[in-house]
Amino acid sequence: MKKVLAVVLAVAMMLAVFAGCAKKPNNDKPLVVGYSNFSSKFSPFFSETAYDQDVWGMTAVSLLTLDRMGAVVEKGKTGETREYNGTDYKYEGPADVTITENEDGTVVYDFELRDDIKFQNGETMTADDVIFSMYVLADPTYDGSSTFFAVPIKGMNEYREGMSSLLDLLLEAGPDNTDFSLWDEATQTAFWAEADATGPKFAQTILDYCINNGYNAADDPVEVIAANWGYELAEGATVEDFWTAIKEAYDGDIATAADVEVADSSLWSLMDNYATYSKGVQTGDAVDKIEGIEKIDDTHVRVTLTEADATAIYQLAVTIAPLSYYGEKEKFDYDNNKFGFDKGDLSVVRSKTTQPLGAGPYKFDKFENGVVYFDAFEDYYLGTPKTLKVQFMETSDTDKLNGVITGTIDITDPSYSKDTVEAIKEENGGEVTGAKITTDTVDNLGYGYLGISAKAVNVGGVIDSEESKALRKAFATVYANFRDVTVDSYYGDTASVINYPISNTSWAAPQATDADYSIAFSKDVNGNDIYTSDMDADARTAAAVQAALGFFEKAGYTVTDGKVTAAPEGASLEYEVWIPADGAGDHPSFMMLNLASDALATIGITLNVKDLANSADLWTGLDADQVPMWCAAWGATPDPDMYQVYYSGVESGMEAGGSNYMYDIADAKLDSLILEARKSSDQSYRKTLYKECLDIIVDWAVEVPVYQRQNAVIFSTERVNIDTVTPDITTYYGWLSEIQNIELN
Repeated sequence: MKKVLAVVLAVAMMLAVFAGCAKKPNNDKPLVVGYSNFSSKFSPFFSETAYDQDVWGMTAVSLLTLDRMGAVVEKGKTGETREYNGTDYKYEGPADVTITENEDGTVVYDFELRDDIKFQNGETMTADDVIFSMYVLADPTYDGSSTFFAVPIKGMNEYREGMSSLLDLLLEAGPDNTDFSLWDEATQTAFWAEADATGPKFAQTILDYCINNGYNAADDPVEVIAANWGYELAEGATVEDFWTAIKEAYDGDIATAADVEVADSSLWSLMDNYATYSKGVQTGDAVDKIEGIEKIDDTHVRVTLTEADATAIYQLAVTIAPLSYYGEKEKFDYDNNKFGFDKGDLSVVRSKTTQPLGAGPYKFDKFENGVVYFDAFEDYYLGTPKTLKVQFMETSDTDKLNGVITGTIDITDPSYSKDTVEAIKEENGGEVTGAKITTDTVDNLGYGYLGISAKAVNVGGVIDSEESKALRKAFATVYANFRDVTVDSYYGDTASVINYPISNTSWAAPQATDADYSIAFSKDVNGNDIYTSDMDADARTAAAVQAALGFFEKAGYTVTDGKVTAAPEGASLEYEVWIPADGAGDHPSFMMLNLASDALATIGITLNVKDLANSADLWTGLDADQVPMWCAAWGATPDPDMYQVYYSGVESGMEAGGSNYMYDIADAKLDSLILEARKSSDQSYRKTLYKECLDIIVDWAVEVPVYQRQNAVIFSTERVNIDTVTPDITTYYGWLSEIQNIELN
């Protein structure tokens, strides 16, 4: 599946130092970590993959950090103790933050920095570095993954207006543009010619992505790999042929092709003259500074928001990049609105993309022959790391476990499947943690789901009627019945069934111990329980099908002798569900769909399962409103804000959230709750609001929550001193969070 990155708070590196083991550590031997392939974009501003982010994360610190529950630590400078799993842990970081909500609706964030933090080039961290970092992310030409510029900071919009990158302007104008008021015709012609010439490089990144993610072997022919991306090429095809096929699929529209088919790297970033095209062009009036970002003194930065935004704190916790390295010190003059670079020109920042430098525990040495080399930073503000050298080694997923077994790798993260579990147990004599391998599992930051489009699955074209909801509940009830057997078959103990459309990693996720917790789609049309505790699998299926008949009947279907015989206007006796299972049924939810199809067939409903060989086809189909039901997975963020996925703007007239077009849910009360939750900093209150939101989403039956899978990190028990590994690892607080403490045996 195409990698879609969602950006959250950078990896926290700056936490409490714990006492080490009494035995003498093996400091000179390198700690070797098995990683998936890198893209060499080791920049806190422009990295695109999680693996590249971990590289620069080793060298960097963030303004704020997260605790083990994903909450922001507000007193990092002075230190803050918080309880987790029965143990008190102290968290430290570069700054304290004080949040003040004013009567006029504005919110002020005051950041107080430590004054003793050194960067790896010897410079001392100050407020100038924080402000420089914020201005990079706020620049009108910034095109990285951060959305810092979307935070409602006072004056942000005014600062960004009146300027766009030449690249964006050229793309918006297209190759047939005849208005040369902002650039000349020669520039436009050269741009599109270079874009086309760069196409084979872009096509190669797709081939590399398929190989790196295990869809293909490195020696597979181009046509074999391209087939996994949905392209049929002749035998002996070249990467140039692949690019030609991509262009032809979009009738020569290079811009659309590059946008839709992107894997890890954009076509534009691969162009030789990308730095030139990414510079800003003045298109109108603009201001020279962001009013809401203020330098109070050398250790105090104040940021003012025009309105409350509960998610803003995560974006404000920027990675603090040294102005002296990523910028130009002579161009920083706060009083004269100069912030370390010329507005609209991030070329100096971009030039450091492959060589990260910061104030983190390790210094980047080099990336060579698939290995990233690090050296301990002796002046790291939380103490010199115990292990002096670390190596991140590119390793295919199939070789990660074997690398730990054979001794070439000390730590890694294999796909945590049933087969992986069995292989680990075999090495350890029956346990996942033993004399050879120590396994640490955490819930994945996201969850698997089945989606149902309200626009495609309804009665009479009315998406929010009780009849339309009943139709969707009929399908959801049958799907939900088969979740347990499906998840167990695919994942075993490495995943669990969930009952609300939210990741279990979130503090807002309902818990089974909550008084109002309920199993998803386990009530019939009258609100009665469908199942009893003494039912076996066959009895449960029979009960689910009977409940579905009740919902179909409420939706307006004709039910005769236990079968559906006619559909109401706008509905159908036949529906389709799409699943990206590589054309071979390889997907966690595939069994659920087939079992549901068989069960529905017994009552006269045809459910066609469409197994996609190319996952990209799913997103293309969703964009075109062609998919009535589908299976996929959501990524999550530390904050449970639901605006992006479920907000519709049905009453306010605002544009709907970015992903709601898939569900087409439109509910004024849901919108109101989402907006209200965004404006509060009271976590308990927000959790109550989000529970109401989740209940509304379940009532619409546009999403069936399916599974919460686990991720695993494995350690060589023989080579790593397990007592020095970060204790109580969580989704938000990984083993890298205290890497400075890890020792080798």
